[in-house]
Amino acid sequence: MKKINLLLFALAVVALSGCSVIGGIFKAGAAVGIISVIVVILIIIWIISAFRGRS
Repeated sequence: MKKINLLLFALAVVALSGCSVIGGIFKAGAAVGIISVIVVILIIIWIISAFRGRS
């Protein structure tokens, strides 16, 4: 019975730490995604302004 309790405790610790790791990955992914979108929009604005400046 003691081994089963230890096994369940170890499983719970692994599962809970796995959830926090996945949460961190999604938070980082969201931040990188937002920054990427902003950079792409700025590049598009810069290209459009460069073409308008030549005319």
